[in-house]
Amino acid sequence: MAATTVLAGLGTYLPPRRVSNDELAQRFDTSDNWIRSRTGILERRWTDPGVSTGDLAVEAGHRALKSADISNHTVDMVILATTTPDHPCPGTAPDVAARLGLMKAAAFDISAVCSGFIYGLAIGSSTIQAGLADQVLVIGSETYSTILNPADRSTSVIFGDGAGAAILRRGTSNEPGAFFGFDLGADGTLKDLISIPAGGSRQRTICHDPDPNDFYFTMQGKQVFVTAVQRMAASSTTLLNAAGWPVNTVNHLVGHQANVRILHALAEKIGIGKDRTVVNIDQVGNTSAASIPLALAHAADQSLFTSGDRLLLTAFGGGLTWGSAVLTWPDLSPA
Repeated sequence: MAATTVLAGLGTYLPPRRVSNDELAQRFDTSDNWIRSRTGILERRWTDPGVSTGDLAVEAGHRALKSADISNHTVDMVILATTTPDHPCPGTAPDVAARLGLMKAAAFDISAVCSGFIYGLAIGSSTIQAGLADQVLVIGSETYSTILNPADRSTSVIFGDGAGAAILRRGTSNEPGAFFGFDLGADGTLKDLISIPAGGSRQRTICHDPDPNDFYFTMQGKQVFVTAVQRMAASSTTLLNAAGWPVNTVNHLVGHQANVRILHALAEKIGIGKDRTVVNIDQVGNTSAASIPLALAHAADQSLFTSGDRLLLTAFGGGLTWGSAVLTWPDLSPA
């Protein structure tokens, strides 16, 4: 049987602080009903002062190692997907690897915003296929609460903090947990739809002080909605065709938890019923790169998956970026 990449462990971590819609309604001109009807979100988690993206990543990484029941000395690479690194330089992944005891592992960050975890899975799988690693730890970790404009209702009610991590290992295609393909894409001509305008080299080459609001996350919601559904649906269909999986054989759609209306529109466009669509945005909000692993763990904890089930993962984020993956569900318990 041909060698492939297998999902061997899954770990997640959410900050303990729960931020309800009612709490945000006291800050903004909004209500629980307004937020719930437009996004499907009931609450989200935000970190306490002093808690960073790296801190969340370490917790999720520990749990993924526990779920896979492996020694940290056997992990060859750590890939951290995040939009909110601990520092502009150096990357957060090497520090996370050191704190996990992975002293010999290669470690680096990737920036693909909400598509980051899918990109990380694809890179990790390719590394294993190329023979450069036997086991890879892929983490999506975000503290979006640190980049939200406190005066912007449209973004502050959507995003939450959290982390999710997966262990990938070399395996065979007949094993539950095997990946059967990836599809990745990007369109930089639409980069301004989702951005933080200031803080990088482009802004620093301009000889005037930026607007303070330019250091916060911005998103053009209506256009993002339409584009996200189109890109994720096209990517998913392309990948399913390449894998030879008719859409009616997919047991579960695990889409990026951006907005419940996006998830339902995506499912309809692909041809997958809402009953086969995993939704946990109501509990955690949009957690960007942590979204997919948190949704996987939620569904597994709810006993929605059976070993061998066919899963379609798909995400869309700033850049613009998008990506999809197909795999069968392994016999594992998230930690």
